[in-house]
Amino acid sequence: MIDLNTSDIQFIPGIGPKRAELLRNELQIKTAEDLLYYFPYKYIDRSRFYSVAELQHDVGYVQLKGSIVHFSRQGEGRRQRLTARFADGTGSLELIWFQGIQYVQKQYQVDTPYIIFGKPTVFNGRFSIAHPEIESVDQNTLQTNSILQGYYGTTEKMKSNFLNSKAIQKIMFTLLHNLLEPIPETLPSYLIKKFTLMPLHEAISTMHFPVNAQRLSKAKQRIKFEELFYIQLSLLRIAKQRAMQSKGYMFAHVGAYFNTFYHHCLPFELTNAQKKVIREIRADVGSGHQMNRLLQGDVGSGKTLVALMVMLIAMDNGFQACIMAPTEILAIQHFETISRFLQKMNVTVGLLTGSTRKSDRVRLHEQLRAGSLHLLVGTHALLEDEVQFANLGLVVIDEQHRFGVAQRAKMWMKNELAPHILVMTATPIPRTLAMTLYGDLEVSVIDELPPGRKPIQTLHFYEKRRGALYHFIEQEITAGRQVYVVYPLIEESEKMDFQNLTDGFNMIKERFPKFSAGMVHGRLTPTEKEAAMTQFAERKIQILVATTVIEVGVNVPNASVMIIESAQRFGLSQLHQLRGRVGRGCDQSYCILMTPFELGKDTRKRMEIMTRTNDGFEIADADLKLRGPGDIEGTQQSGIPFTLRVANLARDGQMLQFARKIAMEMLEEDPLLQRPEHTILKKQLQKMQKGTIDWKKIS
Repeated sequence: MIDLNTSDIQFIPGIGPKRAELLRNELQIKTAEDLLYYFPYKYIDRSRFYSVAELQHDVGYVQLKGSIVHFSRQGEGRRQRLTARFADGTGSLELIWFQGIQYVQKQYQVDTPYIIFGKPTVFNGRFSIAHPEIESVDQNTLQTNSILQGYYGTTEKMKSNFLNSKAIQKIMFTLLHNLLEPIPETLPSYLIKKFTLMPLHEAISTMHFPVNAQRLSKAKQRIKFEELFYIQLSLLRIAKQRAMQSKGYMFAHVGAYFNTFYHHCLPFELTNAQKKVIREIRADVGSGHQMNRLLQGDVGSGKTLVALMVMLIAMDNGFQACIMAPTEILAIQHFETISRFLQKMNVTVGLLTGSTRKSDRVRLHEQLRAGSLHLLVGTHALLEDEVQFANLGLVVIDEQHRFGVAQRAKMWMKNELAPHILVMTATPIPRTLAMTLYGDLEVSVIDELPPGRKPIQTLHFYEKRRGALYHFIEQEITAGRQVYVVYPLIEESEKMDFQNLTDGFNMIKERFPKFSAGMVHGRLTPTEKEAAMTQFAERKIQILVATTVIEVGVNVPNASVMIIESAQRFGLSQLHQLRGRVGRGCDQSYCILMTPFELGKDTRKRMEIMTRTNDGFEIADADLKLRGPGDIEGTQQSGIPFTLRVANLARDGQMLQFARKIAMEMLEEDPLLQRPEHTILKKQLQKMQKGTIDWKKIS
């Protein structure tokens, strides 16, 4: 019998030392439990037998009974292939092998009944199946009562060592039928009963060997719920503990700094979305608990203004505040924007970056420690040990994913109590993703643009319209505006026929000799990048040819045109981020997506979405559905073990919200999970979090 927690899978029948090493190295499967949770990626109905005569062009996978009439080899060396004529009395087709030829000829005999399984293709009017699954009709096959056969993901190395999907299926069958005891339950019995969930042992068995589609669906629902429920329970528990334990500075009142700015210095009326967000933040900072809030808003939605007004509330309560940006040019941009907003007020604003002169640093450090410097804007330089505040009450982090968690943690150590945290991002995050990535943070959204901003007009051009495009560029620059041209690559790709950045830059210079052009890409030093982008901001360059290094970059209100070359190479979210580089002034701005005429279905869909809407959240949702969640940003830093084997955030948003609701209700009634029936939850959470870093105090 097999113990579920056996540390060495080589002792599971059918594995052995060599296969155990392959499973560890190729799939990170180390224990029997790891193996049980390695589910098939697809299922195919094996209940029906087809005859050769009834095969159609679009039949998909089929199962046939018949025998091999003869074998023949063609070609030599690596181009060698083995073919076999397979007949079932109604007709015949070819079986083809390009690898394992000697093994196949040794294993299978002519005129012996076989069951074959595979996907037929048609060439010159004849059907053939490449690398079919074959088993003898009287072979002792797995007695699983399953009509749906699961297919397991494997690697080339595994296949070359005969550890293919079929082999994994046999190992899985042996494992399930030789377990020392049933797979222990991971959810309280009252939850399973209340929501009629399939018991865990049955669900896992069914995932590997489903009796029918209905049972498979129920098993998937059980596993999905558990995955999403535990992620939400873990995140919400962290938030609950933080609210109960982490004291925060109380910003008890709104005073002269905020009111003076609001009534006399605001450059324009706040949008309703900005007002709503400020109210939410005021409630947080006045609660006596540390604020941890995510502020989402498209490029140009006014996040910096909201952050400034919250910093003024901190000052009204005797605290200092700082804002940390990922690049020097962004920090300078924030410093200039904030200084311009506050020019009529008696507020001291400082700038600290890697380029700040030593004498200026000494002065800044003294002012910070004395409390005479109210607001500090900077880069990673703010994290240095010598940067000490008199009374830091609020930290604003711009584009937080660009900072490592350990780096950000240094900011919390600069005061006796952890300061309030406001994290800002211009990357729209779909609700299902935000609930998972930032489930322990409160989320605010600015979903309106400030008055006076004109929506960016997005156009899709094919290569044949390049002449019209160049004429349009000339018109815009002649009218006093500037242009971005973005390429996806620096060097020419061997596989894709894209024009590289250097050729594009030379072509621009040749086509527009009267205008000044600059180039920015990832191989430049940070200083060189900053210099080129600063020249563009100061209008010394009319056309900036770049890669995506300008995705989060300098604010140039005078730039009115964004041309994205080979736009089919970019995802929706990245296209939207690039588009956000323009549309920052009062002039009408344009984003032009250049592609070849031949495009795939998904690519055409992306272009259609981009030209139809400027709504970042609609685009983010569409991107999630088209691409899936992938390697979700930041999850390795969150302290939450993020493993979704069955659930999919792009498709299971409704279940995620349901799981979150259940977790919320549970924690409302039992915040510390102390009830006897919740012991199972605490045990599972501890198991999930074993070996992860506990970042819960630093968002």
